[in-house]
Amino acid sequence: MSRLQSPSLHLLAKNDLAEIGRIAAVIDKFCADRGLGDETAHAVNLVLDELLTNTISYGYTDAAGHVIDIALTLSRESLTVTIRDDAVAFDPTTAATPDLDAEIDERPIGGLGIHFVRTIMDKIEYRRVSGYNELTLTKFLKS
Repeated sequence: MSRLQSPSLHLLAKNDLAEIGRIAAVIDKFCADRGLGDETAHAVNLVLDELLTNTISYGYTDAAGHVIDIALTLSRESLTVTIRDDAVAFDPTTAATPDLDAEIDERPIGGLGIHFVRTIMDKIEYRRVSGYNELTLTKFLKS
């Protein structure tokens, strides 16, 4: 008799870019163990790479250690990723959509990563709660 796999995963990451590789390996295993496929694991890891890199690189105004809380919750229909951090307030749902038709040298720097996140994930919600950013991302699973 096999043991049931937990439908959730909770990770804590330091505000250190080296943590992204460790997080990606754990997410790959979580997805593989639950039969979610490489496509789902890859999508989640790409999005987390972008969001964590931005938070770690630009979100903190000090050199102190901070903890980023990452939770994955699996349901029949979707995989939900929640990221919670104490970085400066930033709501990616209100970021302007970049002009993808403009010549590359005419585009302002930035914005493509958030556009990329919006394209890969099916639903994005943001809240600022008691000094914390809470970003919830949902990826619908193929039947």
